Amino acid sequence: MSESAVPGRNATHDWAATVDADHLAGIRRNPAECAPGGLGHLILEVLAYAAEEAESNAGGRATLTLYPDGSVCVADNGRGTAIRVDDHGRTVKKPVMATRDVRFFDFPGAQLLPDGHPRRGMSVVAALSEWLVHTNRRHDGSWIQRYEHGVPVTELILVADDGTTGTTVHFRPQANLRTTARPSASTLKRWTGSWPWLSIETIDRRAG
Repeated sequence: MSESAVPGRNATHDWAATVDADHLAGIRRNPAECAPGGLGHLILEVLAYAAEEAESNAGGRATLTLYPDGSVCVADNGRGTAIRVDDHGRTVKKPVMATRDVRFFDFPGAQLLPDGHPRRGMSVVAALSEWLVHTNRRHDGSWIQRYEHGVPVTELILVADDGTTGTTVHFRPQANLRTTARPSASTLKRWTGSWPWLSIETIDRRAG
């Protein structure tokens, strides 16, 4: 989930604002359209970023963990989400969670995810989750931030480096999406095999 950090609009997101409340509200009004199939589509939205990062690095790894409480965690070993320092010396993260990805959202030619539905971006996952925790590890620092229904409820919190880089997204979809068409192990295996640059380990801790 890395990208050169430059002021203003770049190839994926507009850095001018960290939260687009109208965009998030629109997603929440249309969950069936933005996340067709429910949980499975949200998982693919997150994995698509890890796959993108892996391709740019000629290979990468991710771990997909499904928990009994309905939450999902995707952790990759990429470069981490892009950051920059603003005019006041504060660290600012690329606003992938709470603003639209201009490459995909409402874009007629958006790529299709392995479930056959259009990719719309990480903001769909954040907006349709009760909570989401984003851990960002880079060579120049590590931070964690929590979101609720797409809105950040903490600032970037500095955490100790552990010698690795990468992005971890742990989220719990809203209730109606957690119970809609839970992807089977075979479906997950088929979907996750769609990205040749990304090696994905799936850990299913759900009961039943």
